Amino acid sequence: MSKIRLLIDEDAMDHRFVASLRARGLDVTTVGELSRTGLSDEEQLAISTEQQRVFYTFNVGDFCQLHSVYMTENRNHSGIIISTQDYSVGEQMRRVLKLMTTKSAKDMENQLVFFKRLF
Repeated sequence: MSKIRLLIDEDAMDHRFVASLRARGLDVTTVGELSRTGLSDEEQLAISTEQQRVFYTFNVGDFCQLHSVYMTENRNHSGIIISTQDYSVGEQMRRVLKLMTTKSAKDMENQLVFFKRLF
């Protein structure tokens, strides 16, 4: 089972969150580390797909719509996780870790996962 690799959106790239995930051995990068901040949501999702990374964001409206467009147009993406800013860094990390124990990178393809509804 291939492990999920993450690309963290600029709205969610809290250094404590990223460091906590890395400390647990997860493959995580951010749009900031890739020097890709300020790009459109579609460009960000394309980058995550090219790199075979699941996209992690707080941007509910835009990424729900983008996911719908992809599905309507029979386009593929590596997966999208939408969380809420209301969760602490620790809670976000726990939810990512739990997801990673139940889903593979293949399972996440073309999936839109809401943390507020997942657990």
